[in-house]
Amino acid sequence: MALITCKDAAFAYEGKVVVEGLNFEVAEGDYLCIVGENGSGKTTLMKGLLGLMRPKSGKIEMGDGLKPTHIGYLPQQTSAQKNFPASVYEVVISGRLNSRGAMPFYSRQDRHVALENIEKLGITPIRKKSFRELSGGQQQRVLLARALCATEKVLLLDEPVSGLDPIVTAELYQTIQTLHKDGLTIIMISHDVRSGVEHANQMLHLQNRQVFFGTAEEYVQTEAGRHFLQGGESGWK
Repeated sequence: MALITCKDAAFAYEGKVVVEGLNFEVAEGDYLCIVGENGSGKTTLMKGLLGLMRPKSGKIEMGDGLKPTHIGYLPQQTSAQKNFPASVYEVVISGRLNSRGAMPFYSRQDRHVALENIEKLGITPIRKKSFRELSGGQQQRVLLARALCATEKVLLLDEPVSGLDPIVTAELYQTIQTLHKDGLTIIMISHDVRSGVEHANQMLHLQNRQVFFGTAEEYVQTEAGRHFLQGGESGWK
């Protein structure tokens, strides 16, 4: 079943088209990696998937009762996020805000889900620590646990390993892979084409338009795929 279907969609800012020709599906259980140069439309598409932008033309349809607010979202970290003065537990449970509705306080279920995801991400020993005192890898695990509190279906990850050292990067990719195997649908925006091909089953390549959508196996046979896998990705930074 298609959770997300993009049909002839185009997005624009102040009337100027940023990305167009978008035709793809994300099925339940997919792991989709979205790649492309800076300014190619990846962030704009992300905003569309989260319901923060409407297409100028075409449409994005959600299936199986999915709503944009039901998509768990791990954004790129900013300096403000890294210095957020809250405990690990407070950051994680804040992922339940969309599910609270008009309730002024977190429910017992909210607290249960937060603690469950803290355990799942292996951060129980640091749950009372200040978020800003953590290492970059620990902070990403906390934010990933927060994103999990918002969803049981789809995770959208925006450059999840940016700024992390190689060992921590490998560990985080393995964690994401485990979440996928446990049934979550993953959509990841990344400059890391090599890891995208290694872990994802679907690839979407943007260049202000849709250049490619298909399996990772098909992508590595394309001119764009071969170029970036053979070293051209260094020009994306």
